[in-house]
Amino acid sequence: MNRFVLVEDAHMSFDTKQGEFIALRDIDLEIARGEFITLIGHSGCGKSTLLNLIAGLLLPSSGHLFCAEREIAGPGPERAVVFQNHSLLPWMTCFDNIYLGVERVFGANEGREQLRQRTLEALELVHLSHAEKKFPHEISGGMKQRVGIARALAMQPKVLLMDEPFGALDALTRAHLQDELMKIVAATKSTVVMVTHDVDEAVLLSDRIVMMTNGPAATIGEILAVDLPKPRDRLALANDAQYHRLRGAVLEFLYQKQARKAA
Repeated sequence: MNRFVLVEDAHMSFDTKQGEFIALRDIDLEIARGEFITLIGHSGCGKSTLLNLIAGLLLPSSGHLFCAEREIAGPGPERAVVFQNHSLLPWMTCFDNIYLGVERVFGANEGREQLRQRTLEALELVHLSHAEKKFPHEISGGMKQRVGIARALAMQPKVLLMDEPFGALDALTRAHLQDELMKIVAATKSTVVMVTHDVDEAVLLSDRIVMMTNGPAATIGEILAVDLPKPRDRLALANDAQYHRLRGAVLEFLYQKQARKAA
C-alpha cells in the first residue's frame, strides 16, 4: 500500500473529575493516497476522536500520526474538515464563506482574481454557482452542506475529513449528496476519511470500512475491504449480491460481535 496517512499505536485519554477516561487505545491504521475510508461503530466508540487526531485538532496521549510523511502536530491546510454542522458564517454569502478559506490558504501568493477564480470553481464543483450571492439563511440544509464541502475542497487539501456530514439531513437530500460526493471524489482524486453511523452509506462510498469496538478504550475491531467496482450506482447495487454480503458483514460486526458489549 502507498501509505499517505499513517496512525501508529495511537492512544487518547482525557482527564475527568472521575479520573482518566481512555477513549482510544492501540490504533494502527494506514490509508493510501486517494483512498476513501469510513469509520463506523456505536456511539462513544471514538470515531470522531480518531478523526480529530488525524485533523490535528487533538494530539494523541501517546503514539504518532503522519500525513505525507510529516508528523501531524496540529491543524494544517493539507487536512480540511467538514462537520455535521456546516459552520457557515451567517453574515457572509456562500461565495464569501468559501473565499475566506481560500484567502487564508493562498492569499500570500495569489492575487484577488486568482482567489476569486478558485472560489467560483469550488462553487461550480458542488453545482452552486447560482447561489454564490445567497446567504446561509436563504438556502436549504443540503445546500449549506455543499457550501461546506466546497469550502474544504477549495483549499485543495491532501486529505478531506468528514464528521457525519449528512447526518442531519433528510433521506432524499442525504442520498443526493452521497451521489454528488462520489462524483467529486472521483474528479478530485481526494483522500477521504469519513465518520458515519449509516451502514449503507459506508458500503456505498468506501474503499475500506474501519469498524470500531465499543468504548471506552475503543480500538479497531475489523477492517472490511469494499471491492465493488466504481463508479457505483445505488439503484444497481440494490440487487447486487456482493453489496448485500458487505452490508451484512458490517451489520454482523455492529449488532452481533459488539452488541453484548454495548448492553
